[in-house]
Amino acid sequence: MVDMLATEDYVTIAVYFGVVLAVGLWSTFRPNRGNVTGYFLAGKSMHWIPVGASIYASNIGAPMFIGLAGTAAASGLAVTIYEWHAVFILIALGWIFVPVYVSSGAFTMPEYLRKRFGGKRIRMYSSFFALIGYIFFNISAEIYSGAIFLRHILKWNMYLCVVIILAVTAVFTIVGGLTTVIYTDTLQSVVLIISSIILFVIGIIQVGGWNEMTEKYMHSAANYTLMNQSLYSCGMPRDDALHIFRSATTGDIPWTGALTGLSIMGLYVWCQDQLTVQRTLSARDMVHAKAGTLLGGALKLLGLLTFIVPGMISRILYPDEIACADPDKCEAFCNNKAGCSNFAYPVLVLRLMPKGLRGLMLAALLAALMSSLTSILNSASAIATMDIWKQFRKKATQAELMVVGRITVMILVVISIVWLPIMDAAQGGMFWFYYVGIRSYFLPQMCVMFVLGMFWKRLTEQGAFWGLMISLVIGLIRMVLDFTFIKPSCGSGEQDTRPSIISKVDFLHFAAILSVLCFISMVVISLFTRPRPPRKLRRVTWWTKDDEEDPELSSEEDEEVDEQRINKDEIIEDKAVPVSFGQRLCKAFKDWVCGTTDEVHKHQYLTQLEIIQLRQKMKSIDESALYRKVLNGAAIIMSLLTAFLIGKFS
Repeated sequence: MVDMLATEDYVTIAVYFGVVLAVGLWSTFRPNRGNVTGYFLAGKSMHWIPVGASIYASNIGAPMFIGLAGTAAASGLAVTIYEWHAVFILIALGWIFVPVYVSSGAFTMPEYLRKRFGGKRIRMYSSFFALIGYIFFNISAEIYSGAIFLRHILKWNMYLCVVIILAVTAVFTIVGGLTTVIYTDTLQSVVLIISSIILFVIGIIQVGGWNEMTEKYMHSAANYTLMNQSLYSCGMPRDDALHIFRSATTGDIPWTGALTGLSIMGLYVWCQDQLTVQRTLSARDMVHAKAGTLLGGALKLLGLLTFIVPGMISRILYPDEIACADPDKCEAFCNNKAGCSNFAYPVLVLRLMPKGLRGLMLAALLAALMSSLTSILNSASAIATMDIWKQFRKKATQAELMVVGRITVMILVVISIVWLPIMDAAQGGMFWFYYVGIRSYFLPQMCVMFVLGMFWKRLTEQGAFWGLMISLVIGLIRMVLDFTFIKPSCGSGEQDTRPSIISKVDFLHFAAILSVLCFISMVVISLFTRPRPPRKLRRVTWWTKDDEEDPELSSEEDEEVDEQRINKDEIIEDKAVPVSFGQRLCKAFKDWVCGTTDEVHKHQYLTQLEIIQLRQKMKSIDESALYRKVLNGAAIIMSLLTAFLIGKFS
């Protein structure tokens, strides 16, 4: 068994990073970097292929390689539902949510909430909620799972590896904005898919085919587990390991929770989170936005082959390590008493892939980490700039907004590096509980607010805000209980003394319960408060998205000045001041990095009519009848295919 990289692997890694760097730098020289639309929405000019590839790559980070494959190694096929249920939700994104977002003219999700509800507190709450979530949930998860991988494969110092990756990622995001993020995501998606499929083919051949794989998996366990199944019963594969739908009471992913709680949290992740929605808003029109979501959904169908099956194969080939059930033996192999299933994918890559291809697979995993981080950093930068900074600096110039966006990325990178020791100290089992379960405490109420706000015009700002607060308190109470009463480690022989409300109520069920409580709170409070007048609901709900007129805003809700208009204060007269070649070179470099190129030479004053026409184009949800029919047919076919696959493995 090989546990080291060869020279060919390092060459492959170097070539890969050279190509990524070239693509990233090439994209920085494309137009539309010097204004808000260009930096945060890629100039609204993206083709459906980069949009779909970026949707896929921004979600498939290192936690997916480590987490999905590790969970599949531990419990079988059920985790596939996390990938396949996303297909239906991505279709909903393109057909239901994006038309409303585009019609409203919002750049970010908090901005949409301001347009829908008015006031500032919901927008500010959602902005800070998103930023905190990006730092402590998304970025920390990427860093820690990437560290697991880098430690085992490269044997490098974790902090050095992660700092280098964060630095390269931050350069792409700071300099190029969303355009660079999307183009590098497209390249990395290709690398991810090709290398993962290669590993699947090699692995399935190694175990003798699909039928042999399913049979061998059911008997894959460490030798001491097979000899003492009473003590190490948790080290044996589950009886329902080859089924997606599992018991509502005893299943680790209960089918009732998968249909309710998982769907609710998935709606937020795919249809309301800035991280995903930003990609569809960058599409040049509704046709490309819908086609992009379909491509993203099609790529999610590959999850069974790229993550799930390789994790199961790793357990079959290396059961004493991946399926370890004795806390002491687990700690000896992976420094984690809770189990070593998280190492299923890295171990398979090191020991099964041939020279050169190991480097390609390593590049794919690093690509996954970088793709997610670039997406997170750019989305967080957009929210911090458009939803927080502009609240305090309403007349901020284009140059100021560009610089603030880049500085935000650098601050987030620094916070992420500071967070490394905490993630390093966290034990694997606790980390994955933190990574997956914590979303059930905070996402359901956000999802309910978006859905109610979009489909029920009677929902008021007071109802939405206090419903969020009530649900937040309930979620925090559950989180404290979950972190106070910890489930005993596998093979420890300890009794499970957790209260029934913790041990019997799965986090997916809790998400569904919290959603119902939040729904009731928002509806009841809204019925006792004054509704928002119809003139302020134009183009911000499903029922009003086709209105011709924009919503009427009060003085404190006035639209920000369109980013394409040039303010007089921004104009710099072209005075004949002699400058040296060195000064010109320094200014050109500064303009390239900060995106502050003087736009007065590129744009003329826009008349009021031109401004109106530009805004109408930005908010247009028109699409040709032919493309609409083609896309509708493709969406139906994909939905039926996904339903068939789920039914086959249910």
